Amino acid sequence: MAASGDGPGAGVAADKAIGSRRHSEGNRKLKYISLAILVVQNASLILSIRYVRTLPGDRFFSTSAVVMAEVLKVLTCLLIMLFQKRGSLRDFALLLYDSVVVQHRDTLKLAVPSLIYTLQNNLQYIAISNLPAATFQVTYQLKILTTAVFSVLMLQKSLSRLQWVSLVLLFAGVAIVQVEQEGGRKETSVVGESQNYAKGLVAVVVSCLSSGFAGVYFEKILKGSAASVWMRNVQLGIFGTLLGLLGLWWNDGAAIAEKGFLFGYTPLVWAVIFNQAFGGLLVAVVVKYADNILKGFATSFSIVVSTVTSVYLFGFHVDLLFTLGAGLVIGAVYMYSLPRAPAAPSAPSSSASSSSSSVSHSRNHMGDSRDPEADPFLPKHLGKEKGC
Repeated sequence: MAASGDGPGAGVAADKAIGSRRHSEGNRKLKYISLAILVVQNASLILSIRYVRTLPGDRFFSTSAVVMAEVLKVLTCLLIMLFQKRGSLRDFALLLYDSVVVQHRDTLKLAVPSLIYTLQNNLQYIAISNLPAATFQVTYQLKILTTAVFSVLMLQKSLSRLQWVSLVLLFAGVAIVQVEQEGGRKETSVVGESQNYAKGLVAVVVSCLSSGFAGVYFEKILKGSAASVWMRNVQLGIFGTLLGLLGLWWNDGAAIAEKGFLFGYTPLVWAVIFNQAFGGLLVAVVVKYADNILKGFATSFSIVVSTVTSVYLFGFHVDLLFTLGAGLVIGAVYMYSLPRAPAAPSAPSSSASSSSSSVSHSRNHMGDSRDPEADPFLPKHLGKEKGC
């Protein structure tokens, strides 16, 4: 009787063990798939923008590309929300009306980050058009520094000692790369007559500052509201489209009126716009399966990919000083992504309220590895994300 009773129990335990093993193997595969997607998305966007902006012939208007990307992101988020409502147009319309019109004050809060994101998207085109792709990729990691600083100032977050060290190394690495580029600009064939290195450098630095502030501001709004990330991105996209159209009219209005909104668009340009529009959404999906270390590694590896590809595609020259600076940045990104050491257990005599406060405080500080809104490695709206 005992033997027959043990049989089914042993079988159930074995099935559970096998299921657990398969689940673990599946998660491991998804992690590495996520890593590959993150690397490709991070590197391909910069390289493709650089490539299409340096091709001979008619050049498309970057302001129109920014508007088009915003429109595509809004449409994508709307489709996701409609799917969540199981295709019910009535429920979908009521949700939009309540979130955007009835709660208009809440919607207006997103005008500030939307303005900054629109500015940032335009600045990225300016920066990549005037800087080598590898130099832009390295310098753009300063967004980690600005995000950290604004998180400390605006959200009262704390950084570990290792993270502070990594930020110092990050700044040093970027500075070395800039010194190397300044000294070697006349010797390389990367910077053409139509490209302005100083203009590109100012654009990427301002873009990093805006990325840090807007990302933290958006995180603060998300944490203070019950609205979904998709709805927030719809609200962002509405302002982003309007502000983008305003910038388009201000900078290229006469030229677009003469040549058309889609002037200079080629299949490759459309690919860049789709990458920019859906890259954040893609990262939002895969980031579910990738921890913070893998995301940091993906960012680091994408710098290597951008540098190697730039050598063959754009004739970029890599010397010892650039390698040293890029190496420091890669190491700093990886160090910053490492998990924090667990907090020491609170004393038994501490009150329940102080213990609860401590747990909440710890979650706020250690939430980077799980909270996409607090993750400096995610693209703007989802890390915002730019969930969409």
